Amino acid sequence: MQLFLEALQEVYWDQDVARLFHGRGGRYVGCEHLCLDWFNPVLLLTSFKALTEKEYDQIISGITQRWHTLMPNEPLNLVYQYRSAGQTFTECIAGNVPDPHIVTENGARFQVHLLKGQNHGLFLDMSQGRQWVRAHAREKKVLNLFAYTCGFSVAALQGGAVDVVNMDMSKGALAIGKQNHLLNGFSTGAKFLGHDIFKSWGKLTKLGPYDLIIADPPSNQKGSFVASKDYARLLKRLPSLLKPEGDLLLCLNAPELSIDFLKDQVREYSPNLVFKEQIANPEVFEDIDINKALKVLRYQ
Repeated sequence: MQLFLEALQEVYWDQDVARLFHGRGGRYVGCEHLCLDWFNPVLLLTSFKALTEKEYDQIISGITQRWHTLMPNEPLNLVYQYRSAGQTFTECIAGNVPDPHIVTENGARFQVHLLKGQNHGLFLDMSQGRQWVRAHAREKKVLNLFAYTCGFSVAALQGGAVDVVNMDMSKGALAIGKQNHLLNGFSTGAKFLGHDIFKSWGKLTKLGPYDLIIADPPSNQKGSFVASKDYARLLKRLPSLLKPEGDLLLCLNAPELSIDFLKDQVREYSPNLVFKEQIANPEVFEDIDINKALKVLRYQ
């Protein structure tokens, strides 16, 4: 706990969303259950285990003090989320949360929702992936699989993509994705398909081939995608959708599955793909075990 309170004295924030403290990376012994995020104008504290009353009071006091040091003339907006055994408890414990809540990242605007669910509309550890897409999308046709709220699609269009196809089983997430496009001035250039990817190869083939494919599936979502068995199914089909010399971004955010797991899957099921690079995660998400962190691999 003391390491979290000490680290608080070094954190700062600006206009963009950011992870401020990443206990999950294991670099702060005794604080592995704590994370602190900035979704302007709201701080989000997340704990992955129950806090004692004393711990809770110390943490909230520390956050409050740091806020008033950096923002002496602004009211504190603080949301606390506790997650355990698949259950989530979320509460706004100071100030309020805007509705709608619009945040920025690298010149893009996104709608987020902190008071419901575990996923808030934008995965902060994927910011470098979105930046890579933004920098490499010019004049390209892009397929964004497991699109969620379409952050990659917005980044691609900002980077000059000519067309983006977004596919996700969740029509609710895609609806937010459509709003994200409008927030960034994109009323055309993207398609939104609320389908099961494994039942939609014909549709995807008809709309392809693609210069860039992004696959960012959930790691363990029953009825949708379980990485340990479904990545193989995905890799058997993806190369057929890719143009010659096209790029493929494969993402995996499963601490129990290593980088070698994903590389081995590619070698077995898509042997013609060539590994090019691993996209770095934001520095704040550094993990003492690189295999437990988010993995984003680029293939051609």
